[in-house]
Amino acid sequence: MAAYGQLTNGCSRMESKTNLKDIAKLFLRLGIIGFGGPAAHIAMMQEEVVTKRKWLTEQHFLDLIGATNLIPGPNSTEMAIHIGHEKAGWKGLIIAGLCFILPAVLITGVFAWLYKLYGQLPEVQPFVYGIKPAIIAIILGAVFPLAKKSLKTLELIIIGVIVLVCSLLNFNEIYLMFGAGLIALLLAFIRNNSLKSTNSIFPFTLLQITNTSILSATNSNLFWIFLKIGAILYGSGYVLFAFLDTELVSTGLLSRQQLVDAIAVGQFTPGPVFSSVTFIGYQINGLTGAIVSTIGIFLPSFVFVALLNPLVKKMRNSKMFSAFLDAVNVASVAIIVSVCFSMGKDTITDWRTITIAVLSIILTFGYRKFNSAFIVLGGSIIGYLLTLI
Repeated sequence: MAAYGQLTNGCSRMESKTNLKDIAKLFLRLGIIGFGGPAAHIAMMQEEVVTKRKWLTEQHFLDLIGATNLIPGPNSTEMAIHIGHEKAGWKGLIIAGLCFILPAVLITGVFAWLYKLYGQLPEVQPFVYGIKPAIIAIILGAVFPLAKKSLKTLELIIIGVIVLVCSLLNFNEIYLMFGAGLIALLLAFIRNNSLKSTNSIFPFTLLQITNTSILSATNSNLFWIFLKIGAILYGSGYVLFAFLDTELVSTGLLSRQQLVDAIAVGQFTPGPVFSSVTFIGYQINGLTGAIVSTIGIFLPSFVFVALLNPLVKKMRNSKMFSAFLDAVNVASVAIIVSVCFSMGKDTITDWRTITIAVLSIILTFGYRKFNSAFIVLGGSIIGYLLTLI
């Protein structure tokens, strides 16, 4: 029996190491090829962890998207952290998050160094030109099965349509999320005619970090600014720049031109747009400024996901909160479709981008097993070649 126990423990450790290795490889790759913003990142994750690897069911993946939209922070980064936790516990949580973030941070760091050295960004627009139409096709390919799974009833279809229309009219997405959930919760309560007692499902904790003598006054200030933003910022990563304008440009720590250039870096580098903070930190206080700023902006996401992840399944097992979660899932899908529509309106503007978009859609829907990384790469190369015409 003792030998059997040792063998079982050994197999468990080997499986855990394999899981961690698989998680690291997947999210490093996604961090390198993840162009297009949060919706595109989530689409790629859905393809990898639901369709290809079967790590999660479509329903649970949807639940995690819904839960992620209810907490502050970068949605795609938090999805990576959620998936890592589901696959390999707290070690998976840390590895998935770090592996997804690090490529973007390192690439952004190189651009920050070049910018500091030469005072301008290299010319990358011809390569970015074809990426966005390809990304739209990938998002549509991922959202289609999620929409089929989430639109379970006429009630949810109506909620989804209302959220989509409101999102296109630029209503705040966090209001749409909570509003959809609360409407569904009210309807479920009316149907059940009773409200069961529930424990609080949104525990919050105060995160206290002690300054050390290693941090300069500037770095301490940067850390607390970005920790605060990471802990309260709802919505897409692009809302970040409004906060940065208030916190840094208005106080004189950063010029508006530097902020505009940081936005540009966030758009044409892969991974989470929050990596723009690395660029900003470097401009303000060099390498150490980049490091503390990056840690500050991403740290709350790890804490929030660690607190929320165990509660998602409990919410699904409760009839009342299951209705809430279903509506939030539908709202999430509607908002992704709205983002896709807005991206398409701004991006697909001539025959070149139309060509890239059509080819990408054909590949995405016609060849479901075709790797999205090749679609992104192909879009970039075709876009570059077409700009030469």
